[in-house]
Amino acid sequence: MMHHRDKAPPFSCFAIFFLAYCQKTTTATKMISRIKYGKIFTSSSTRLQLSHFSTNAELHALSKKMPSFKDSLAASRIGLNPQSNRFHAPIVYHEHYSFSDWPDNHTFPMKKFKQTFHSLTTTCSKTSDSSSLPRPLVRQEVDFYRPLDFTDLPLSWFAKPTGPIDANFLDRFLSRQLNPEQCRIIGFREQTHKPQLITRTVLEVAGTVLTSQLAFRYGIASNVAGGTHHAHPTGGSGYTILNDLAVAANFLTNEKLNGGTVMGVRRVLVIDCDVHQGDGTAKFKDLHKDGRLSTLSIHCESNFPQLKANSTFDIGLKDNCGDDEYLRILETSVETALAEVDPDFVLYDAGVDVYEKDKLGRLRITETGIRRRDRWVLDKCVSLGIPVAAVIGGGYDKSLEKLAMRHSIVHEECAYVWRKHKLWLRQ
Repeated sequence: MMHHRDKAPPFSCFAIFFLAYCQKTTTATKMISRIKYGKIFTSSSTRLQLSHFSTNAELHALSKKMPSFKDSLAASRIGLNPQSNRFHAPIVYHEHYSFSDWPDNHTFPMKKFKQTFHSLTTTCSKTSDSSSLPRPLVRQEVDFYRPLDFTDLPLSWFAKPTGPIDANFLDRFLSRQLNPEQCRIIGFREQTHKPQLITRTVLEVAGTVLTSQLAFRYGIASNVAGGTHHAHPTGGSGYTILNDLAVAANFLTNEKLNGGTVMGVRRVLVIDCDVHQGDGTAKFKDLHKDGRLSTLSIHCESNFPQLKANSTFDIGLKDNCGDDEYLRILETSVETALAEVDPDFVLYDAGVDVYEKDKLGRLRITETGIRRRDRWVLDKCVSLGIPVAAVIGGGYDKSLEKLAMRHSIVHEECAYVWRKHKLWLRQ
């Protein structure tokens, strides 16, 4: 059943925060002194502590500056030229989406992003019986677009008043000061304070911002991460800390913030097909109230979170829902949301935890069903002339190889739509 709610919008101090707090050595302070943002920040031998930055006049003024873009994109490396690429749509990846210092028995598969990269660059009919591709989807790492590095990211994209995230929460996360209860709710507990986790959390959001810019320019693009839909304005939850979908929607609809790299986007629709409700995205009330963000969440009703939020459209599925029923409900609900919202842009969360054997799923969707879902949603958006940026969302499996193959589906289907519509010709 569909529930509709009435519709009611470069900062290198990221590096300063976590370097100052995670290391107490002279080396760390020397590293901090070399970080630049318009002008040089210098530091003494004592730890640099920056708190309550949203009310600090100097830092707030700096946060309004734009980073240095490559080709008008928030990228540290430009990937394969889409206008000469007839095989796949632009794909965004950063090698620090994953890191190795992670408990092997942790429910969250931190290494899945690297494994998905590996799948995209190696899987084809010659290497896998399940693939029909004549060659790997992506030939080499430099063909991926790479988001801005941690030290080059603007705080203004993230923190209020220009961003959608509470400045105090962001401050405490970056400076490793979240309390144990906040870390427990996030799900990472003592791992939350790891510098590598802080870095990859921020990079993941940056990747979705870049993916959105690419989709706006070329019609479709995908990120090998993203979909952190449980994170809300004042905190994290369910293995997500900073909501990339909300940050991207805010970026897309604020031409001053995005430096005019995206123009004319007034309404963003999130189509969230993760098995869990996108409760965090639904809680960005300022964006919803302004009409800049609408959310369609198609999820398993009995699954996490127990207490559901109010999305613009909520579709709660019964346990054990199979392919045919799922796809019928999907098509009806997406068409309704597109008609009512009339979005200028779509963010698509292609979570594969709907899979029948997913550890945290409860639905009975096959890999063929996931592929049919992704193809239909992506093709629907492009056919209507709506740019669409895809993120991978959730997925849980003891076999990283099998999980990565499922996460690769959305990128393969972006490639299918890219070829079908010859989007390399898009002006």
